[in-house]
Amino acid sequence: MTYRASAPFTEQWRHFRFDVEDGVATVSFDRPDRLNALTIDVYADLRDVFTELEHRDDVAVVVVQGEGRGFCSGGDVGDIIGRLLEGGDQRDVLEFTRMTGAVVQRMRELPKPIIAALNGVAAGAGAVIALASDFRLLARSASFRFLFSSVGLAGADMGCAWLLPRIVGAGRATEILMLGDKVTAEQALAYGLANRVVDNETLADETAALARRLADGPTFAYAATKLLLTREADMSLQAAIELEAWTQAYLMRSADHAEFFRAQAEQRPPAWTGR
Repeated sequence: MTYRASAPFTEQWRHFRFDVEDGVATVSFDRPDRLNALTIDVYADLRDVFTELEHRDDVAVVVVQGEGRGFCSGGDVGDIIGRLLEGGDQRDVLEFTRMTGAVVQRMRELPKPIIAALNGVAAGAGAVIALASDFRLLARSASFRFLFSSVGLAGADMGCAWLLPRIVGAGRATEILMLGDKVTAEQALAYGLANRVVDNETLADETAALARRLADGPTFAYAATKLLLTREADMSLQAAIELEAWTQAYLMRSADHAEFFRAQAEQRPPAWTGR
């Protein structure tokens, strides 16, 4: 598959590293001295980059990762408390919480797969960003902490009370969000919160292999699948079946589906174009 460069879009973001290579975009949190804690500016950049990525022809899949010992330890308390609770009013705080939720909304609405590669702790907002991704690959040293209630806030934040029960079930989600206890990599795998747990030293290779498979696959079909998984969560069975019927009828006339039949007849792998 050939990926066309999209020069008009921003390549250098101020508050995290952003790289694109052969269809794979990588967002790297790079504040390792703070376990990649998120500032208000990082949240804003994340919202904006996930908005732009929908329109980039050179990106088929997104990887989110953290530098150093952890994935992301959540919001930077010093930055956020200092700028909001000490210097802002209730409207400023609401604008901030809405912005953090917009990050998750943009991630779920992005018609491209997102892989979260967790090399260490994913806590607070970091845990929710991993949760909002489509695939979660964990090193054995990785863990989750949904610790909002532990600091006197609602255990539900940035949409995690909507997302988590759909992955691990209502009972387990209640326990995780209310108690805020550490969820180890092995527990996450048992709960269905992790797609795969790998040795620490193989995390990068496993992530790259999955990203390559997705980037080289039928990306139009992947986009439709992600859209249906998100939209059908609030639909009746009847509405979901009808939406799937229309979507499938549309994709049956797609170039990728026609290419599958040509490749099958010629006994070769399909050359997907994402169209």
